[in-house]
Amino acid sequence: MESLTRSAKEPPTDDDEAIARSLDGDLAAYEVLVTRYSALAHRTAAMLGAGDETEDAVQEAFVKAYRHLATFRRGEPFRPWLLRIVANETHNLTRSRGRRAELTVKLTELDPPETEGPEDAAVAVDRRTRLLDMVRTLPERERQAVVCRYFLQLSEAETAQVLDLPVGTVKSRTSRGLNRLREEVGRDLA
Repeated sequence: MESLTRSAKEPPTDDDEAIARSLDGDLAAYEVLVTRYSALAHRTAAMLGAGDETEDAVQEAFVKAYRHLATFRRGEPFRPWLLRIVANETHNLTRSRGRRAELTVKLTELDPPETEGPEDAAVAVDRRTRLLDMVRTLPERERQAVVCRYFLQLSEAETAQVLDLPVGTVKSRTSRGLNRLREEVGRDLA
């Protein structure tokens, strides 16, 4: 087996190896997981409403994930398990502050559309800003489903795992959220 012959100094090449080595006390292996998923965790926390406290939510999520790594079901994907912890920490953080979760997204983090010139770029930025404003107004449950599915590009099953919901509930909340967005877009264009 390659992992048995690999030096303990070499970084793990996949999540399963990193988890196994982390469970054996190799902090450098867990650092590989943190590095691999840090940007996604930050984006998830920010899009689920952490705002200025995104860093705190993500840091706490990685600490909790490490503490509970022994409960992770081996053979399952690590990403949805971690994002569920990030989502829970974000929810706890915003709830404990007594605020309604607010979605904050830097436009520069979104994939820029292919444009032909500065006017097209300005129109695209305006559309994206208006859409994000509309997403912010969705009820929290629908916003979480829409953000996971379309902004984080998670599958329905991964979204269900992250939000700790049945897949059918994810489908219905996503559908309701998209319907509300369609109505808002219709009003915005009228």
